[in-house]
Amino acid sequence: MDEMEEELKCPVCGSFYREPIILPCSHNICLACARNILVQTPDAESPQSSRASGSGVSDYDYLDLDKMSLYSEADSGYGSYGGFVSAPTTPCQKSPNGVRVFPPAVPPQPQQQHLLPFPGGLPPIPRNSCITCPQCHRSLILDDRGLRGFPKNRVLEGVVDRYQQSKAAALKCQLCEKSPREATVMCEQCDVFYCDPCRLRCHPPRGPLAKHRLVPPAQGRISRRTSPRKLSTCTEHELENLSMYCVQCKTPVCYQCLEEGKHSTHEVKALGAMWKLHKGQLSQALNGLSDRATEAKEFLVQLRNMVQHIQENGVEFEACLVAQCDALIDALNRRKAQLLSRVNKEHEHKLKVVRDQISHCTVKLRQTTGLMEYCLEVIKENDPSGFLQISDALIRRVHMTEGQWGKGTLTPRMTSDFDLTLDSGPLLQSIHQLDFVQMKVPAAPILQLEECCTQNNSATLSWKQPPLSTIAVDGYILELDDGNGGVFRVYVGTETICTVDGLHFNSTYRSRVKAFNGSGVGQYSKTLVMQTSETGLPPCDINSLAAVAWFVFDPASAHPDILLSNDNLTVTCNSYDDRVVMGNTAFSRGVHYWEITIDRYDNHPDPAFGIARGDVLKDVMLGKDDKAWAMYVDNNRSWFMHNNSHTNRTDGGIGKGATVGVLLDFTRGILIFLINDEQQGPVAFEGMEGLYYPAISLNRNVQVTLHTGLPIPDFYTPGEPDPNGSVC
Repeated sequence: MDEMEEELKCPVCGSFYREPIILPCSHNICLACARNILVQTPDAESPQSSRASGSGVSDYDYLDLDKMSLYSEADSGYGSYGGFVSAPTTPCQKSPNGVRVFPPAVPPQPQQQHLLPFPGGLPPIPRNSCITCPQCHRSLILDDRGLRGFPKNRVLEGVVDRYQQSKAAALKCQLCEKSPREATVMCEQCDVFYCDPCRLRCHPPRGPLAKHRLVPPAQGRISRRTSPRKLSTCTEHELENLSMYCVQCKTPVCYQCLEEGKHSTHEVKALGAMWKLHKGQLSQALNGLSDRATEAKEFLVQLRNMVQHIQENGVEFEACLVAQCDALIDALNRRKAQLLSRVNKEHEHKLKVVRDQISHCTVKLRQTTGLMEYCLEVIKENDPSGFLQISDALIRRVHMTEGQWGKGTLTPRMTSDFDLTLDSGPLLQSIHQLDFVQMKVPAAPILQLEECCTQNNSATLSWKQPPLSTIAVDGYILELDDGNGGVFRVYVGTETICTVDGLHFNSTYRSRVKAFNGSGVGQYSKTLVMQTSETGLPPCDINSLAAVAWFVFDPASAHPDILLSNDNLTVTCNSYDDRVVMGNTAFSRGVHYWEITIDRYDNHPDPAFGIARGDVLKDVMLGKDDKAWAMYVDNNRSWFMHNNSHTNRTDGGIGKGATVGVLLDFTRGILIFLINDEQQGPVAFEGMEGLYYPAISLNRNVQVTLHTGLPIPDFYTPGEPDPNGSVC
């Protein structure tokens, strides 16, 4: 009930509707509010002339709305869009609920003869008055009836009344003498509210009172108000009750309206029947809206759960991030300690070397100084013979000592600089580049069923990532089983659509797809079951092993010199060299037969007919490489050829009008050729396994037409190997 409150409030005053009226645009407004927003237009100007002249621009002009009039019979019945109003410029304002409304124009000063109060206490509606809907901003001119021309919305008034009653204080017992207790029941017959003690004392469930119906107080309050409501009367004929409904005008009408002929050409139905019909339609519409509301509630629950999950995941993620950063800081501190240890070692080493050198130099300097002082004292002696006895030895000692102070002795063995430079650039760059990387596997792809299909023995599958998924995808893995519920085959790629050719006819395939990235492989999508084309023969026939396939030549894979026509069934070439063209359907299982008729055969060329892999060479004769198995034939004889090896020369050639047949039997793994419905030579090739396309090669001297969808020849029995290696 609380959600309905906004529907019950006037867009102008923001309060509950009081005497609501229905505007032609189907919006509602209080009668008093409607009087407050009336605007009077100049008497001398009609809406049309005002707009034509371009004068009197008002606040309404920005709306550029449809025109409305109360005099039309082809609209809703309350009025239609007629003249657009131009009014004196007035400032606009907003109602309590945010809807833009327009205040009334200042009325002219009343004359002396109007000093008496207006009848009923309300002033009359001025001529040429205009009202603008505060919700859709459509404007209309009021007629002589004024606001009485709008029907009252009695249903809305009743709903507002019931809503206000339901929100009122709890009902009290009517029989309690002092402080009344809260009522628990109401007797519909007695029309009295009882509390439990008073009900047991004054209304015992026995005797005549046992037949009285007791209901909850809220229900009893409503039942008190279910007295017959006053019937609605016609807005044009106030003494007439509304009894009919005009379907075209979509409004209730009275008998006098019908007698006056206002709705003579309209379809009119009984008011009660249309009431029931519209109630049913509203109930039906509410069912759909109720489903949407239920879905919205479930969605809100999902969103609220997401809020909780986001908060929980956010806390968990923050804790994980803090732990990771703390681990980085710990690692940096450990490395810092190691580097400081190296610096300390270098520091101690330098000090030791310098101190050792200082000690060594100090000793030598003391020795040198002592020698110098001794020599100076010797020089002072005046005894020549004594001096000469020791002078030579002293001279040698002086020279030897001087030599000990030679090159490098007075050079520091260690510099004071530390030859250590911390290379922090890469680490700083890594810190600056430190960011979140995708460490989650992709979500399961969604199969796009509207784009998945099969054609003949090919299957096309399409998929996409979930709409809200932000996880990076490096590629996809498509898996397809063997058509018998066996092992899945795998196709890997980056595309989101894949066509698989060469499947078995009349087979059911299961397919699924999953995505992968650097973190791993995601979950599988839902499994899709697809059915390839069925056989053209009854299942009980042994020939049902031969799938009747219809195919044409494939222009996309053909050599550029190939010329196709007749819906890609007829082919020739514009080159004198042999060129290859393949069919658009590949085979890998079953028995298949097709024919080629020779439409033109000039200058005795030797076209080749057979099968090929998808990567066969297109600019040489079919069978020249190891990707094709073919029979090439001229006007007299034929040969089988594979990987440029020619075998089994057989007499009998072709000409214009001849027919070449190709029979591919995977059940026995053989390939057979026919000319004019007769087998040409022995079995051409054996051990045929894998995926093959029908193919031919020809030059400009030949034109052929392809015939497919043919049953296998009568002489051939599929699935029974021939011990002689040939078919008769």
